[in-house]
Amino acid sequence: MNPEVLEAFEFAAKADAPNTQRAYLADWKHFLAWCKNRNRCPLPVGPDDLALYLRHCAEKLGLKISTVQRRVSAISEAHARNGHKSPAGEWVVRNTMRRLRRDLGAPARGKNPVLVKDLKAMLAQCPQTLAGRRDKAILLVGFCGAFRRSDLVSLDIEDLAKADEGLVLMVRKGKTDQKREGRKIGIPYGKDPLTCPVRALCEWIAEAQITSGPLFRAVTKYGRPRPTRLCDRMVAEIVKRYCEQIGKRVPLFSGHSLRAGFATSAAIAGASERSIQKQTGHASVNVLRRYIREAEMFRDNALSKLDL
Repeated sequence: MNPEVLEAFEFAAKADAPNTQRAYLADWKHFLAWCKNRNRCPLPVGPDDLALYLRHCAEKLGLKISTVQRRVSAISEAHARNGHKSPAGEWVVRNTMRRLRRDLGAPARGKNPVLVKDLKAMLAQCPQTLAGRRDKAILLVGFCGAFRRSDLVSLDIEDLAKADEGLVLMVRKGKTDQKREGRKIGIPYGKDPLTCPVRALCEWIAEAQITSGPLFRAVTKYGRPRPTRLCDRMVAEIVKRYCEQIGKRVPLFSGHSLRAGFATSAAIAGASERSIQKQTGHASVNVLRRYIREAEMFRDNALSKLDL
């Protein structure tokens, strides 16, 4: 292949996010192994063979339908890269996926949201130590900014800007921001100084003496901040730790509980769908509406009108 053509091909091949690239590669390797064991041609694969493979993944391996669908995408991507028509649109493949969704599909089971009353109880458990101040800032900023945990820990001190109403945080490369356009999130001052996200964040910055680099960092056992960035897994551990302290069932909560908690709590408080989406940055309003439906389950329940 011409070097210039090869370079163009490799450049285009990296259009997907790194996590997507890794997942597709793993999916393709699994499909190749399945074809080799059964002496089937993987490229181009016949629609009947692909349908059999998808049933194997769902029925024999017990994979989630979302994972099976991702494997269809990975196989289609491999065909497109090599100049072949994707078999995903063929009748037998489409209807196999429809049947699998009908027979094996299950409602998405997300983690429980951290609601406002839960958040206040968790904040009351934060100790007056450097690590405690950091945890308080993470809980409040993560909730009020409806951050994904990866976006939260990727923040640098340089991504903060002060405003009369509070702080503006710049997320430079979010999960759904494939074009790297960035997104600004406003964090206003809270009504109560004890639960104000701006004050909590400023106290952490001042105590940790952060002047450049990562905003949220690990803290040594001697109470000193490390220069290294906090990993996103630690956000989940922090949420779980304080959920346990207030008597919640820990397995039901994760780092995503802060983001889900904001969306659900805002919907309960009567915030508009548009204003919630503006803060969360949801690319799909359908995903956001799941939180809103859960919030309205009791707020606008017809049964409350009955004398029972």
